[in-house]
Amino acid sequence: MITHAPSSTPATAAPADPPPVVRTAAMLWLFAVAAGAFEATLMVAGALADGAALGELLPGIAFRLAVFTAAVLLALRMRAGANWARWTLGVTLGVFGTLSLVVEPARWLLDGGSLGAALAEAGVVDWVFMGSRSLHLLAVLGAVTLMFQPRANAYFRERRAVRGASA
Repeated sequence: MITHAPSSTPATAAPADPPPVVRTAAMLWLFAVAAGAFEATLMVAGALADGAALGELLPGIAFRLAVFTAAVLLALRMRAGANWARWTLGVTLGVFGTLSLVVEPARWLLDGGSLGAALAEAGVVDWVFMGSRSLHLLAVLGAVTLMFQPRANAYFRERRAVRGASA
């Protein structure tokens, strides 16, 4: 009978599933991307209806497509435990992305725009856009809040330790 000595190499821990706060944060990021793509579609359709040439819009479309693609990839990497992806999302889209969502309406209000008049004159597309933008903003704020909760912090520390142990 042959017996084997126990292995002296430590077993690496199986990758932990992300906790609900991290899974939900990733889903909120994906929802925010979908809302952003929907809003971009409405803006492009409106610009084309107003007579803009598609060539004029292509740089903006390409930029948004790059941002949406990066956001999806970062959300997926964050869900898998990449702390750098969490921080990249938090800073780039959580801070600067949020500012990009609110700066235009804030500037319009500061320049004397009337919220009551704008709402009274809003058409169906305007209401749909405002609803999408509101949900988009709530998704970003919710994702950022969830991905820095204590359970999320513990998950990212655990993932870093597992990667360090397997290196």
